[in-house]
Amino acid sequence: MPTAEKAALVAEIKDRFVAASGVIMADYRGLTVKQMQALRAKLREAGADLKVYKNTLTQIALRELALPSMDSLLEGPTVFVFATGDPVPAAKALADFAKEAKVLELKGGFVDGAVIGAEQVKALASLPSREVLVAQVMGLLVSPVRGFMSMCNAPASAFARVIKAVADQKEAA
Repeated sequence: MPTAEKAALVAEIKDRFVAASGVIMADYRGLTVKQMQALRAKLREAGADLKVYKNTLTQIALRELALPSMDSLLEGPTVFVFATGDPVPAAKALADFAKEAKVLELKGGFVDGAVIGAEQVKALASLPSREVLVAQVMGLLVSPVRGFMSMCNAPASAFARVIKAVADQKEAA
């Protein structure tokens, strides 16, 4: 029989998974309290929140939400990083901290309805932010238009240069 406290925790976990755009999981064994505080601060700057839940309660919440099974990720001490906006900055902050701390081990995550592994989290961390990607795509979309406009202006520019050259020749003569 579940206690009211456990039922409330399961409900909290469910709410966090539903509200998050991405959830990254890591093994935090060996982190000191000071390192954990530094990690929380880095993640807050990246727009993410760090929480530690019992794996069994998380498994219950995931089953109730009918999400894919993440039992392989939920072994040992697990820290959950919930990203509410773009998950890339959170993944970057966590991956950078894992490189610094050397004891934090990325396990995987849940992004856009799919379970991802540790390597995919690292790949996600290597991506530019959403704003940069949108700017790059917009640049690619505008590039053909810019080329077309310069081609349209080329005859007029060439004609103006010819007129200037003729005027310079007549002036010199």
